[in-house]
Amino acid sequence: MADIIKKATRESYGEALAELGDKYENLYVLDADLAAATKTGIFKKKFPDRFFDCGIAEANMMGVAAGLATTGKIPFASTFAMFAAGRAFEIVRNSIGYPHLNVKIGATHAGISVGEDGATHQCNEDIALMRTIPGMTIINPADDVEAKAAVEAAILHNGPVYMRFGRLAAPIFNDKSTYKFELGKGIKLKEGSDVSIIATGLMVSEALEAAEMLAAHGISAEVINIHTIKPIDSEIIIESAKKTGLVVTVEEHSVIGGLGSAVCDVLSAQLPTKVVKIGVNDEFGYSGPAVELLKAFGLCADNIVKTAKAAVEAK
Repeated sequence: MADIIKKATRESYGEALAELGDKYENLYVLDADLAAATKTGIFKKKFPDRFFDCGIAEANMMGVAAGLATTGKIPFASTFAMFAAGRAFEIVRNSIGYPHLNVKIGATHAGISVGEDGATHQCNEDIALMRTIPGMTIINPADDVEAKAAVEAAILHNGPVYMRFGRLAAPIFNDKSTYKFELGKGIKLKEGSDVSIIATGLMVSEALEAAEMLAAHGISAEVINIHTIKPIDSEIIIESAKKTGLVVTVEEHSVIGGLGSAVCDVLSAQLPTKVVKIGVNDEFGYSGPAVELLKAFGLCADNIVKTAKAAVEAK
């Protein structure tokens, strides 16, 4: 992946909101005193009358967003994932999910790659929490192109959406001129026959790199990008598992309740297949440089290769 351009998806989120503000006049943005970090400040500068800083009161912000949605507005409530999914969970569940309101939640700084902020801010539970809310759509884009397309897809979708963005710059591997985002549909990035590597978010580029490395070992890896965790694309998962007979899931999230669990739910019900999960195990993170933390937790191409190779040899 040498010489590839990198960009944090939180930046893509802020830029997309500002770009789409002209097209969608009922688009409003709320933040909880973190506009510089979530990049919603880009929207604020362009549309100050449609931006509201709710202060360090995330639960209240979700309530305000719910109120705006009842008036026909499309509010994007933005803050760190730990606060959006964690601190404000009860309000998201009861004031947004239960009445199925058209609120979009922009959750940035998700996962271990928050880095030096440490365990209290490294949210590895958000996908699991949001999956339990009936009717909640969950999107976890892999790069700048996908993130921007996902923001507009969220606007066009009628209902609550949880969008997960990262702090760390991610490689841009999608071609803007040909990329098409379809809510609820996975994307096959590479054909393979020995093992299916199903990844989401920041881990998709690592999965692609791992597939190239596995080829050198004579292992043919299929790579699938699942940008929509809920509703998940059962068809692409089953099709790939039927062909390879082995699945490795990769996510910058707990192995409990995230992508791996969603894939297991699909396969255990429709096509029992061996699944090996790569993610954050049943433990908290700790402070450190983002890239080093990802390697320490096995969220890297080298560990994907090691895990997939062992799984294929054990078939």
